[in-house]
Amino acid sequence: MTRRRWIADEFSGDRAALTGAHAAHLSRTLRARVGQQFEVACGEQVRRATVSSVQDERVEFTLGEEVTAREAVPIALLLAVFKFDRMEWAIEKCTELNVTTIIPVIARRTEKHLALAADKRAERWRRIAREAAEQSRRIAPPEIANPVKLKEALANFHDPAVMPREDSSFSREICGQPRCDLRIVLAEAAPEATLSEVLRAHDHVTSLALAVGPEGGWTTDELQLFELTQWLAVSLGNTILRAETAAIAAVAITRAEC
Repeated sequence: MTRRRWIADEFSGDRAALTGAHAAHLSRTLRARVGQQFEVACGEQVRRATVSSVQDERVEFTLGEEVTAREAVPIALLLAVFKFDRMEWAIEKCTELNVTTIIPVIARRTEKHLALAADKRAERWRRIAREAAEQSRRIAPPEIANPVKLKEALANFHDPAVMPREDSSFSREICGQPRCDLRIVLAEAAPEATLSEVLRAHDHVTSLALAVGPEGGWTTDELQLFELTQWLAVSLGNTILRAETAAIAAVAITRAEC
């Protein structure tokens, strides 16, 4: 039987714990009891775990043997901010598809009120990603950066001499290394090449980035900025997809090909 997986809030040696609202879901909603067995992700390890103590807002585990976890190619997703309910759905599903990093981007066509409110939504997005990561048995949720403007986001993927970099809230090593092997922007007016074709043409990709635009797509000057920083423009086919559909489809295709 497949055991449910949790991501530890605290761990040390052969002990781990869930705390706060995270623990309350297990203790109250799922009615955890001492002796139940789960898998618990502790940093870069996943270990078999037995519940040793249950309180309303703290559940403790005794850790056992390590569970082998398969490594996936890191995927960074630049996701232009769009309507929050649909964006939350995209974040949840892309987390289930094992995207590594999500960078919310303020694009030219991001609605002004959404751009102004985006910073306040970042913690909610992280909470949604954590819940989705546990449901899909991931070792850890994706890193979700604070929203940034497109130029700043692209600077983190490129040589500062070409694209000057402002202060940023997220790591330089977005893809697990200073730069991603392959950087792809989805564009309605892209050449004939599709995402699948481009991925198949690039063997041995060890990390990559995908950029998905807002409602209405990227502007011409934004696409020129992508081209300047050596991103490949591709399409998902002849139909026009909503932003959330495009993000989910792109990550699913990438996982299938890589």
